[in-house]
Amino acid sequence: MNVKPTLLVTALAAATLLTVGCEQRGTGNTAASRPADQTTTAKIEAKTGQAADKIAMATDDTAITAKVKAAILAEPGLKSLQINVDTKDATVTLSGNVDSDMLRDRAKQIATSTEGVRNVVDNLTVKTG
Repeated sequence: MNVKPTLLVTALAAATLLTVGCEQRGTGNTAASRPADQTTTAKIEAKTGQAADKIAMATDDTAITAKVKAAILAEPGLKSLQINVDTKDATVTLSGNVDSDMLRDRAKQIATSTEGVRNVVDNLTVKTG
């Protein structure tokens, strides 16, 4: 007589434990928590993409600066002059001194025609006297 109630209590206890165990495992993976996880993942992916874009832009700016400097140094009238070239977001800024308006225009033309350049800011000064 005692065997049946004990067996029944044991079976009920085991079933309860299994049910509770299954519920605990499933709570972290409910439909309600998935949108938050997806939102977090999307934010992380967006920030990673933005960082990659900034690195790519900085790399592009460095390459543009190198191309413009090389082209200016290859130009006979400009190679002996001290022309500074800075690039930010594909905008090239030229600064320094040149001997004439013609050389100033040539430096601007070289920078403008360089691949990847979107805009040129001319801060060149023509030497007088």
